[in-house]
Amino acid sequence: MQSLKDRILSDGKVRPGNVLKVDSFLNHQMDIHILEEIGAEFKRRFEDANINKILTIEASGIAIACMVAKSFDVPLVFAKKNQTKNIAGDVYSSRVTSYTHSRVYDVIVSKEFLTADDRVLLIDDFLANGCALEGLIDIVDQSGAMLEGIGIVIEKHFQGGGDRLREKGIRLESLAIIESMTDDSLKFKD
Repeated sequence: MQSLKDRILSDGKVRPGNVLKVDSFLNHQMDIHILEEIGAEFKRRFEDANINKILTIEASGIAIACMVAKSFDVPLVFAKKNQTKNIAGDVYSSRVTSYTHSRVYDVIVSKEFLTADDRVLLIDDFLANGCALEGLIDIVDQSGAMLEGIGIVIEKHFQGGGDRLREKGIRLESLAIIESMTDDSLKFKD
């Protein structure tokens, strides 16, 4: 998606430790127009799948996933990183290691909102090593739902998570794939 790549180059900031900050338009302050484009692009890429549910993990993937859910006209469910009083009853749970926060979370989804009747598209803003997505895949597996694919806005190809997921036969569509990053530049994969 060329408009996304252009925006990453113009407004993204590369930080030490392989961190790409896109918080001026994607995951802190959000440019609704580019989020709409992202939603429409995932709809185009997955229009052959019979998706009836979008699943993401809190927090930065939620706004993106909302636009994707709107494009598909289906509900969005997000995995919570903490048990709350709002989630009563049975839940699916999986342990997830966050690359960005260097922390382990138990993510949960109420069994009420994900069932064996669902055909699920996972959506997230970044893919680095793939741990968060593996946790979401585990939750989909626990529910008996069908995983139709994964949509990622920015994949850091050099960190290997995308390759591992593709090797498992999972359909993975990334809108911008970064081949390499240094402290002052980045290069997209062709």
